[in-house]
Amino acid sequence: MSEVMLKEVVATRYVEPLRSGGSVPAVVEADDLGTYVVKFTGSAQGRKALVAEVVVGELARELGLRVPELVLTHFDPALAAAEPHQEVRDLLNSSAGLNLGMDYLSGGADLTPEVAEVFPVDAGEAGRVVWLDALTVNVDRTVHSSNLMVWPTLGTAPPRLWLIDHGAALVFHHRWGASAPEKAYDFRHHALGHYAPDLPAADAELAPKVTRELLREVVGRVPEAWLTCEGDLDSPEKVRAAYVEYLHARVRASRQWLPTGFPSRAELAAENAARAARTRKGRPAWLKQVPDLHGKPPAEQDWSAHLG
Repeated sequence: MSEVMLKEVVATRYVEPLRSGGSVPAVVEADDLGTYVVKFTGSAQGRKALVAEVVVGELARELGLRVPELVLTHFDPALAAAEPHQEVRDLLNSSAGLNLGMDYLSGGADLTPEVAEVFPVDAGEAGRVVWLDALTVNVDRTVHSSNLMVWPTLGTAPPRLWLIDHGAALVFHHRWGASAPEKAYDFRHHALGHYAPDLPAADAELAPKVTRELLREVVGRVPEAWLTCEGDLDSPEKVRAAYVEYLHARVRASRQWLPTGFPSRAELAAENAARAARTRKGRPAWLKQVPDLHGKPPAEQDWSAHLG
């Protein structure tokens, strides 16, 4: 297998911060004329979140799933000297040097429950995404926070599903040795669960592809400076090997952690209605008529005209 490294670019223009997530990434333009969403080393999530972005994103790409191109982005905080918010400036000032950029999918739509009502995903693709998330313990792809995008939404090209935001995956690297590779996690409320994901087919297709060789190549794309040496993992080489061995052991135990029991659309709707009723019951009388948005924005753009 040929060695493939992430492309390196230099940020040339700071466009704007994105406040939709806790990491406060930013849109930047780079010297290759590309536009990227950059996640910074100085964010509260720390560098392990960037490790997860690279490992899961590049593994997904190698398995044939769609992930925006990842690039290593050299960033000079002086580019954002006019940023008006002090907390954002502090983040940027602590992130000088190498950060992680993701190709900006201009005009892309988040796969919200409303978009999911009209956007088709076949059981095979849904199964492959859920399988990847279960393998990499990505617990942050839920019905109301899908970290999935539909793109393009305009023009003649058909809209496709794209995987983004994998910083919360690989939860085992926050406490090495605290969980067994064969451990099963609760994926009942995965964003694609109501598409009837075909997990057995995904396992049969993808598990043989996740070899030690592939894992070494993917983990090898992580910059050494982002690897955290701790305990017995006292060198970057040992840290890389730990990722490889854990994920390889986990894929060999896939039959023990394959998710099952996904609720249907009707069951999800019933659960949401029951949750909304409980919320209303706990409110004082003068708040009874306030809409229960459960973290959703007050209005969603209607993408159905573009998504078919």
